[in-house]
Amino acid sequence: MNPVTFEDIAAGLPETLREDVQRAWERYREQAAEAGARIPGHPDFLRPLARVWAASEFVAQSCEREPELLAELLESGELLADTAHGELRARAGAAVAEVLNAFDLGEALRRFRRREMVRIAWRDLAGWAGLDEVLRELTELATACLQVALDRLHAWLCRELGTPKDSAGRPQSLVVLGMGKLGAGELNFSSDIDLIFAYPEPGRLGKRDGLSYEEFFTRLGQQLIEVLNRQTGEGFVYRVDMRLRPYGDSGPLVMDFDMLEEYYQSQGREWERYALIKAWPVAGDPAQCTELMELLRPFIYRRYLDYGAFEQLREMKTMIIRQVQRRGMEDNIKLGPGGIREVEFIGQAFQLIRGGQEPRLRLRQVQAVLGNLAYLDLLPRYAVERLIEAYRFLRRVENRVQAFADEQTHELPTDEAGRARLALAMGFPDWAALLKQLDRHRRFVEEQFQQVFGSPHTREEEGDRETEALGALWQGQLDDEAALALLDEIGFEQPDEAHRLLDQLHHSLESRAMGKRGRERLDRLMPLLLAAIGEARDPNETLARLVRLLETISGRSAYLALLVENPMALSQLVQLCDASPWIAAELTRHPILLDELLDPRTLYTPPSRKQLEAMLDRRFEDIAPDDLETQMDALRHFKQMAVLRVAAADVAGATPLMVVSDYLTAIAELVLQKVLTITWHHLVARHGVPRCGTGKARREAGFAIIGYGKLGGIELGYGSDLDLVFLNDGEGEEARTEGPKPLDNAVFFARLGQRIIHLLNTLTPAGVLYEVDMRLRPSGASGLLVTDMAAFAAYQHEEAWTWEHQALVRARGVAGDPDTLAAFEAVRREVLCRQRDPERLRREVRDMRSRMRTELARSESGRFDLKQGPGGIADIEFIVQYGVLRWAHEFPDLVRYSDNIRLLEGLAGAGLMPEDDVRVLGNAYRAYRKRVHNLTLQEVPALVYQGEFIQTRAAVLGIWKRIFEGGDS
Repeated sequence: MNPVTFEDIAAGLPETLREDVQRAWERYREQAAEAGARIPGHPDFLRPLARVWAASEFVAQSCEREPELLAELLESGELLADTAHGELRARAGAAVAEVLNAFDLGEALRRFRRREMVRIAWRDLAGWAGLDEVLRELTELATACLQVALDRLHAWLCRELGTPKDSAGRPQSLVVLGMGKLGAGELNFSSDIDLIFAYPEPGRLGKRDGLSYEEFFTRLGQQLIEVLNRQTGEGFVYRVDMRLRPYGDSGPLVMDFDMLEEYYQSQGREWERYALIKAWPVAGDPAQCTELMELLRPFIYRRYLDYGAFEQLREMKTMIIRQVQRRGMEDNIKLGPGGIREVEFIGQAFQLIRGGQEPRLRLRQVQAVLGNLAYLDLLPRYAVERLIEAYRFLRRVENRVQAFADEQTHELPTDEAGRARLALAMGFPDWAALLKQLDRHRRFVEEQFQQVFGSPHTREEEGDRETEALGALWQGQLDDEAALALLDEIGFEQPDEAHRLLDQLHHSLESRAMGKRGRERLDRLMPLLLAAIGEARDPNETLARLVRLLETISGRSAYLALLVENPMALSQLVQLCDASPWIAAELTRHPILLDELLDPRTLYTPPSRKQLEAMLDRRFEDIAPDDLETQMDALRHFKQMAVLRVAAADVAGATPLMVVSDYLTAIAELVLQKVLTITWHHLVARHGVPRCGTGKARREAGFAIIGYGKLGGIELGYGSDLDLVFLNDGEGEEARTEGPKPLDNAVFFARLGQRIIHLLNTLTPAGVLYEVDMRLRPSGASGLLVTDMAAFAAYQHEEAWTWEHQALVRARGVAGDPDTLAAFEAVRREVLCRQRDPERLRREVRDMRSRMRTELARSESGRFDLKQGPGGIADIEFIVQYGVLRWAHEFPDLVRYSDNIRLLEGLAGAGLMPEDDVRVLGNAYRAYRKRVHNLTLQEVPALVYQGEFIQTRAAVLGIWKRIFEGGDS
């Protein structure tokens, strides 16, 4: 074979780079000949050599320094394939297997790192490895070096001084937290490694006056840094930066877990939360590493939405911009405009704000976080795709800038050769083509950054005289006359009352420990809020409602930040509180709902049932099956969010009455289905699946939830209770569960029913899910909580009163086993279609209605009770129920539905009621219920002035009298 010449490998190399590469090639050949090392001759291998060496002086010099390296990497197969997970740890262990002291440990690791960095850089620059593989291997290389070094140093120190142990006698290790890109698994080519050291528990070695564990682990940490950081003839392993630890350079090198937790909870600053998002244990005992991360999570991810993160990150970015401008770093691809840091800020802002509630955002990799922002509809998908594309491009540029000399730099080259080298490494024909693409990405990143972080209030607004004057009013800097005049000017019809409310709020908040930042946010918010309230229909009442909200959220300045940062949310808050005290009260009880005000497109468009189901499933994706507390909170937040959207659309007039009830009913059904799933799985895990029967006839026993009343009739309103009945079909031979702790089916289902009620009506910090009424079950409050299907059928056929059959008209299955639900529907149909004595039925229905009027109607002078008053809702419901019970034996299709409107239509369709009567009753029923909805949203009882609905009530009463007092059959 003819010897390989430079021309064989330099085809296509830019002239600017040829001379340097040719000299490197000649030196390499000389060193290889002197060392007797073989030069690889395969053309597929040599073809990218000139490109790799042109792009990386580090690789070329490493090959020259160790001429056998290329042949070894090629013949071992290591250069041609990526490494499996854990493989680098094994190689690092083998590299240090024979070392006996810290100095030799460091030298062995330096040689090992150089070998692996040459391999990684070659694969990257040759185009043999993608970005994700390169970042992963660079991270795994660093963690491998850290872990093997720590293992050796820890063992040597324990042999010398003794082993630190926890209170249970278990050995303790130093836990090394990797910060930044190391912790995120995205290490770049020549990065420092930012570390924090911790250990589980304090103590002493040996006797009382022995070395403290803090001293032991401090010494260990110092040795680890020395091994990695020391510059020798072999270079360094990694530059170590410890400045991110608590108190920075002035703080202790190591802390025990309790000290670390205490520091972050009591003194931790926002930038430290930001830094810890990417933190991950990169060395130490795995169990102790997990324990530490659990301790840190509450500090990193707040339980509530934290919109203060925008403000904090904006301030951090401003500091970076000043630094960039001061040092002339505009072409810094990390810190400059549109650089890597801006992409990271976008993702991490949402992590800090929402990570406490959204597990999908508790990730360390920027690309994964961005992808989930699109999945969660927090950023448009096209924007996320472009951001990821830009991020990947910028990271490739970063790696290739650093791979040239294994130096930590983020500056684009300014010399002709450097630009030609980077263009070649990035696969562009020249610098101009590369710069065009780079600028395209940086412009897009900068635009997106400004959209996310741009201050919502321009300088002109901040300098607006009205805003300044309202700020002075809030701060108490105006005299009474000027304050009242200003409030009158912006729209308050009772400025003296508004002034009193503001004084009340100011004094109420003065005694609260809001902190400097909280007060600053409140002072920024109040002028904006007052200006918006002045535009309301009833500014004084709206202010009164918002004062209560502000008193509630003042201790959590993140909610104040949400409103300051989002003018749209502030505007929607004022509009909704102006429209409905019920909505205002809901927001006050559950401030987490303020987040729903950010996007009017979703706020005023209630999701479909399919969308609701997907939203609920999404909330449970990352909740552990046994984490009941989190499940209960997730259910409550889901219900509150969904109902708020319905109410917002309702007050805006965007949703018809029947659709409002459909939405509210669908929400309740989905909640019940999820509650049943949770409780069923919990009990089955403990006791096994309930079964009954023997032999081949043995089967799983079923359970069903039956909705009565408004739930059964698909007519739920805001704040409605749920009338429920629980049924099972698990009686028979060998009726018991099959599990580790078997139970009789009756006991199993009783516990299931109790747990369902517990999940629904237990008061938690997130409120009550639903109040539950079980009095419609067989035998009422004295009956069993869960009724067997056979017993239910017998009761309905033999013991139930007529009013219970009336209730059955509006009953339907809402959750549970399909066979059990079908069995209930069969019983319902049989019972309702039974032939009855018309006169007796009429008398019993009429008597029950008379009793209800006496017991339930709220008789106030000059007021009409929409629900129980004569000619009201209950009269219409009784007319419908009477019609179904009277004629279902002849017209069984009458029992097909459970809601009053379709039942009325069924009676008309069968010719059993005049069309005019059905139209009157249907219109009256809709009008009454719409009014009840509206009154509920105004937080007033379902009572109207006697002069309202006069003709409607008279028409309903006329039909009532014809049916129940006129002898119609």
